[in-house]
Amino acid sequence: MDILLIAGLWLDGSAWDDVVPELTALGHRPVPLTLPGQGDGATSATLDDQLAAVVAAVDASPGKPLVVGHSAATTLAWLAADARPGKVAKVALVGGFPAPDGRAYADFFTAENGAVPFPGWEPFEGPDAVDLDQEARDSFAAAALPVPETVVKSVVRLTDERRFDVPVAIVCPEFTPDQAHQWIAEGDSPELARAKHLEYLDIDSGHWPMKTRPRELARVLAQAAL
Repeated sequence: MDILLIAGLWLDGSAWDDVVPELTALGHRPVPLTLPGQGDGATSATLDDQLAAVVAAVDASPGKPLVVGHSAATTLAWLAADARPGKVAKVALVGGFPAPDGRAYADFFTAENGAVPFPGWEPFEGPDAVDLDQEARDSFAAAALPVPETVVKSVVRLTDERRFDVPVAIVCPEFTPDQAHQWIAEGDSPELARAKHLEYLDIDSGHWPMKTRPRELARVLAQAAL
């Protein structure tokens, strides 16, 4: 199966470099995506531009792909299901939950000169970054790409009710499947509360398992692809 890989804020397709060979060894065709505004100087890129790139990758797949979104990009993966409900086999959401219609994509951090730089590690202390040593933190921060303000402040638009028929795998890194299930039941994710086919997959890691547990993440994604 084609597995489209979309990383979260400050990351491009290279974030999946250690996951790609593991997925390939498991018999899949991983397709890491680098989107408009991710290191290409396109400071005016929008969420629509990024979604268009994801949809193009979905359309280019010879079959129905698994679309994987990490962190903020869980919303992009869900938007792809909304745009192509009959073409996406399944969505895997790693360490995040999709924003609902009408909400800003990822307006969480302060923008500077039209872009949102990596804010440092203070906002992520605790379970998010528990498995990143200092070397890994320094490497991540050095490679982090500022995100165009026009992306993070774009408003999410979901239009096709058929998205709720697309199966969803919730991959739980810094939180547990029980926690994810409870949050959805309590209304923290209106979109997933309406999804008809949910499964919960656990992985013992922090927020960036593609960096710290690439082999384990590949196995979890391969399980999601079944």
